[in-house]
Amino acid sequence: MKKIYLFAAMGLMSLAAQAQETKATGDAYMAGQLATEDLNGTARYVGMGGAMDALGADLSVMSTNPAGIGLFRKSQVATSFGLNGQVDGKTFADGSKTNASFDQIGFVYSSRTGRQSWINIGFNFHKSRNFDYVLSAANKLHGSSQANQTAYKDMNIQGGIFDYNNGKYYFPSLKCSQLDALNIRNLVFDPNTGSVFDYDGQDYEFDRAHTGYIGEYDLNLSGNVNNRFYWGLTVGINSVHYNGYSEYFERLNSASHPEVLISDNLKITGTGYSVKAGVIVRPFEESAFRIGAAVSSPTFYKLTTSNNTSIGSGVDTELANEDFRFNTPWKFSFSAGHTIGTKLALGAVYEYSDYAACDMRTIDGYTYDSWSDTEYANSSSDQAMKRLIEKTLRGVSTLKLGAEIKPVPDLSLRFGYNYVSPVYQSNAVRDQTIPSPGVYYASSTDYTNWKDTHRFTFGIGTNIDKFRFDLAYQYQTRDGEFFPFMNNYSTSFDAYDADGNTTGNIVTLTNSCDPVKVKDRRHQVICTLSYTF
Repeated sequence: MKKIYLFAAMGLMSLAAQAQETKATGDAYMAGQLATEDLNGTARYVGMGGAMDALGADLSVMSTNPAGIGLFRKSQVATSFGLNGQVDGKTFADGSKTNASFDQIGFVYSSRTGRQSWINIGFNFHKSRNFDYVLSAANKLHGSSQANQTAYKDMNIQGGIFDYNNGKYYFPSLKCSQLDALNIRNLVFDPNTGSVFDYDGQDYEFDRAHTGYIGEYDLNLSGNVNNRFYWGLTVGINSVHYNGYSEYFERLNSASHPEVLISDNLKITGTGYSVKAGVIVRPFEESAFRIGAAVSSPTFYKLTTSNNTSIGSGVDTELANEDFRFNTPWKFSFSAGHTIGTKLALGAVYEYSDYAACDMRTIDGYTYDSWSDTEYANSSSDQAMKRLIEKTLRGVSTLKLGAEIKPVPDLSLRFGYNYVSPVYQSNAVRDQTIPSPGVYYASSTDYTNWKDTHRFTFGIGTNIDKFRFDLAYQYQTRDGEFFPFMNNYSTSFDAYDADGNTTGNIVTLTNSCDPVKVKDRRHQVICTLSYTF
């Protein structure tokens, strides 16, 4: 443990006065979590790898290409549920390796408007994102520490803490997150001696249990014109229910603080809305070949984060409850589908969404609408976080391929594959030095740069009169690199002596950590029961 330099204990009072902000947002890694989607829905949809946008006639395409609902010629109701399992995972806090899940319920009402034309109305709920996952990592620190990031950044060494003119002390532009506040009170700052400490970290252990989901409620209006042109419009409401509980344990080479345990309980709740539109065309009258295109607006969220962050055995705790807005990016898709008689169906979908366009927004105030007796939040982009998101996230391409074979009329076999390109830049860093409310309210420092995702699916289905039972299996795999805190963060300063005079000795300190390779391997089994009438 090293003393960086001395200052008056009254600086801590200045810290407390400047630690609070009136606005909040999330950060780039929160944006990545909230904007991504899983492959989920009916068992038929999952079994074919989601490659059904142009084939249609499945409730799950309501959220990908609304025109696919226009291919229904009869009414249908369906519900889906199943099990999700994590390979090589462990039970931690509320996180478990295996979880039951209610994944989908919906209906479509089909009404004929002409000899070969229909108007359909549908509703569907599905989990667009299942957060259930336990992440664990451990590694050596080689003299660095999570607490050092607070010392280097929030105590603002490189900018100078003190003004020794006339013996005055101050903290210029100091911002303090929940975690920083805990570190300052318990590790970084010694009020008895007025010292800032630089720690020698030995190693760490980290566990986080992600639980919860994003539920999407879709209302659809679609149509079929002479079995050649299909159109659709979907209005979606998303509901966010996320909880992440983590424990970070660090061993320090310090007589006064040989080890430290930081626990954090983060909840994100809120709602958002989006609009989706799509078309499908059968260009050749004598062929069943179809092509489709769809566009989805951003999901406009209003969210609340709730934090309970503790150090030690909970003897020192920071609490926060903040509102902010978040907009996901636009999404575009193109699809093709073809059926050969009643024996074979083939589908392909390409989707693109620029995640670098995610927009974290602060709430600036509220406007009252007397007509509707409602308050509306006024918001503006968090420009500093917007620039960081552009450097952290990237445009994402998704390829979906699927096939359905019917060896006999009442039996279907399905196969599918997905490739999803990386959401995060390979050299992305959770930069907690930028002037952003998403940094000031941070209650953790860890981040994971996940690479590309592969999904392999298989399904089977059978018809019994008007009932149909479908079963699907999905295996998802992706690799990533985990960092417990911002890597390779350096600071330089002109050291002072005990009397407050500069020594001319420029000191440079660097806090770094090696990445830990982590894996996300998941199984899903989903079954759907549907009734056609």
